[in-house]
Amino acid sequence: MANELTIGTLLESESAAPARLLASRMNRHTFWCGQSGSGKTYALGVALEQIMLHTRLPLVIFDPNSDFVKLGEIRDDAPEAEAAELRTRDIRVRHSTTGAGDPLRTRFLQMPLRSRAAILQIDPVLNPDDYNTMLRMETDISLIEDHDLVGFMRSHPDRIRHELAMRLENLGVAEWKLWAWGERSITDEIDELPDATVVDLGGFATQAESRAAALAVLDHLWENREQRIGRLIVIDEAHNLCTPEPATPVEKLLTERIVQIAAEGRKYGLWLLLSTQRPSKVHPNALSQCDNLALMRMSSPRDLADLSEVFGYAPESLLERSPAFTQGQALFAGGFVDQPSLVQMGARLTHEGGSDVKVPLR
Repeated sequence: MANELTIGTLLESESAAPARLLASRMNRHTFWCGQSGSGKTYALGVALEQIMLHTRLPLVIFDPNSDFVKLGEIRDDAPEAEAAELRTRDIRVRHSTTGAGDPLRTRFLQMPLRSRAAILQIDPVLNPDDYNTMLRMETDISLIEDHDLVGFMRSHPDRIRHELAMRLENLGVAEWKLWAWGERSITDEIDELPDATVVDLGGFATQAESRAAALAVLDHLWENREQRIGRLIVIDEAHNLCTPEPATPVEKLLTERIVQIAAEGRKYGLWLLLSTQRPSKVHPNALSQCDNLALMRMSSPRDLADLSEVFGYAPESLLERSPAFTQGQALFAGGFVDQPSLVQMGARLTHEGGSDVKVPLR
């Protein structure tokens, strides 16, 4: 059936019955977790492939470790019928690594004022003159020629604009390769509703640039929420973007935006899938909004206790078995399964992007 996504086999079944997720219940937020080596990223890829095969739900995948950059590359051993179907899907990967493929770019001047100010480390209360100048500049943005923002600001007699230009240069923001400056933006790709858009965040020189890229995409999705286009927003290593203790202005806005989508996004068709190794490192106000749970091997008593408290629909007797899971085994609970189930994940149809560093042998 189209509503059923086959992801593997049931561990408790004598006949190795297929394990399935309910596609129609992906319209809830999902929490996907497992410690390093549990097979979390591989298993997530299995689920995403099935979503692309059996639904028209556009995926926006935040990929900090380049694990999903090969999502469009079919494995030679993939079943032919599924492989042929998957080849028809529109999968776009935008890279942060120079020369790796289509570049990940976004438009600085189209980001919300608060986000641009956060990138420049300008607080509206602590830096009122700077922020107010940015606010008054909003009417001038259309006048900027040749995308020379620094030159435009220096050409104005206002001293504070000169200081803002200096801040752009001193922080290195003006030179970030993230900015489109007339090129195609990642938001243009997303608006065309491909089956999947992979936002490869791992190749930027600094975390600041990577997080600015993530913020630009999340801002765009939220600003266009009234379109009510169903989207699954997949955030791998979610603890990097939605931490309980954000330190920088951009981290604070990222966490605020993700928590906002977790609290209000469902009615607009913005559904989160948060994947991480450490549940305790994800903001509790995002975690508590998840109605679906995928749990792979997790040995930390603290994390298991947190999961038991937050996800009351997951039987404690099954949660307790998590430390003994082997690679690729998982507990699924919540609305996207008929009943809590232990699953052996199936094989990927596409290649996994990231890889471990091998031990050199003599």
